[in-house]
Amino acid sequence: MLILSGVDMTKRALSRQHVLLVEAEAESRSQLHALLTSAGFQVTLATSGHEGLEQAALLSPTVIVLDLLLPDRDGLQLCCELRSWCAVPLIVISTNNNVQLKVEALDLGADDYITKPFDSEEILARLRAVLRRAWGDPGAPVLETGALCLDQAHRRVTMAGRGVELTPTEYELLSYLMANAGKVITYPTLLRVIWGDEYTNAYATLRVFIAQLRRKLEPACKRPSYIVTVPRIGYRLCVPSEPGSPGTR
Repeated sequence: MLILSGVDMTKRALSRQHVLLVEAEAESRSQLHALLTSAGFQVTLATSGHEGLEQAALLSPTVIVLDLLLPDRDGLQLCCELRSWCAVPLIVISTNNNVQLKVEALDLGADDYITKPFDSEEILARLRAVLRRAWGDPGAPVLETGALCLDQAHRRVTMAGRGVELTPTEYELLSYLMANAGKVITYPTLLRVIWGDEYTNAYATLRVFIAQLRRKLEPACKRPSYIVTVPRIGYRLCVPSEPGSPGTR
């Protein structure tokens, strides 16, 4: 496998910025799609709440942009449903400028609330700000989660100061999980990132590598606490504030 430099890792991290746009109104959807793609984002469209939930689980987007007015469910209800399992940054857009509605959306887990009509530069700036707050800099030289440390410049991994020897594939898996620490990463996303689009159904292979990673990171632990399984969805690397999170194989 190709060994990436720090610059290459940063470029690859930027290329992963994937927006899930949940918007039922055709004109607004087209305008936002054009704006986001011209700014360099990958964009997946959903026209209903049900489709938005499905795409969020399948794609593990970097950020979700959600209109509150949807044909099959209330947008606030969708915010609540997403937040019950998904930690991805969420931006609400709406024609409704009611302060109480904004407060409710933010209390339900939205990271920002933007009122239509919006200025193109403003929505891009807010999007960048939300991404910075949520993801930090995945291309930083050193990634740390609790006692786990990954030095990208030297491709060195340590756990509580103990060196951990990883294969190139194990290293790439851990690097991606650590760059997205605390976020649920779906099985297809991990398979696509590490092995390519043609391997998005190779779940057995992914399970083998995750099991190997767990054994190397926490060899004496019967229930690994760093890499946890989110049943039927994917994996999540626990952040330091979750030391007791249970791990499942």
